[in-house]
Amino acid sequence: MWTSPWIVLAAAALEALVGYPEALHRRVPHPVAWIGALISRLEATLNRPDWSEVARRLAGVATLLTIILVSGFAGWLIARFGGPYVVVIIGTLGLAQRSLHQHVSGVLRPLQAGDLIAAREAVGMIVGRDVQRLDAGEVAAAAIESLAESFNDGVVAPIFWFVVAGLPGLFVYKAVNTADSLIGHREPRWRAFGWASARLDDLLNLAPARLAGVLIALAGRGGWSIMLRDASKHASPNAGWPEAAMAGALGVRLGGTAWYDGERSDRPVFGDGREVQVADLSRALRIYLLACAILWLLLACGGLAWPR
Repeated sequence: MWTSPWIVLAAAALEALVGYPEALHRRVPHPVAWIGALISRLEATLNRPDWSEVARRLAGVATLLTIILVSGFAGWLIARFGGPYVVVIIGTLGLAQRSLHQHVSGVLRPLQAGDLIAAREAVGMIVGRDVQRLDAGEVAAAAIESLAESFNDGVVAPIFWFVVAGLPGLFVYKAVNTADSLIGHREPRWRAFGWASARLDDLLNLAPARLAGVLIALAGRGGWSIMLRDASKHASPNAGWPEAAMAGALGVRLGGTAWYDGERSDRPVFGDGREVQVADLSRALRIYLLACAILWLLLACGGLAWPR
């Protein structure tokens, strides 16, 4: 089915070069938006507030199975009949190396120019917290946290499942990860319905998140002890690994108090260094790029060892 580390490396390189072209995006929504629309439609239809918790949980399982079957079958069809070049091109749609760098760089530029209002607007595009009260250092910290966590969700985990299970694996991972972001919440509306999606997303990220932390620590030439000590503090079993590794590599503190929809959230603190400064965001982006390069090197090594 045209799956090898070389295929995945080619897709990663192509995505890093061109991403999802803006001209195409204006005409054709990104495929992740398609699966998101399907999830939203199923949620609106099946997540009935008058149903019991058990019924809503079963409806959530049915929703999850539906998106797995749809996305996995689509990946299988493309891989079966498309050939290696098509798999490389379509595989770029599941990766987010370029777009992640662009979004975080979009926060850094106004910070460096001293435009705090624009920086808040930019970081508000990639984080869910209230940004109006953030100072420059806090904006940089929010962007670093998003960069570290999204390095797993948008880069390492998709590449991991692309290697392990080909295009179907990549598509299924993106579908489950999208479902977790849309319905895998603890609020009453989604707690039962999104339970299965949240749990499966946790499972699919177990190995990739730890690999993401290792890559960040390697690229940052440090952060190992902070990662091992603080990763388990996060409410997620996975998100703490790259975030704690980044905190340790930069020698800063991440996490802590944040505000969401006017409500205070006292999050765990990762690292025991100083507070984040604007320059740390630039350093974090360099670590991110080097971590991506190390991941590419691993793919190349895997390609050399791949059975012929």
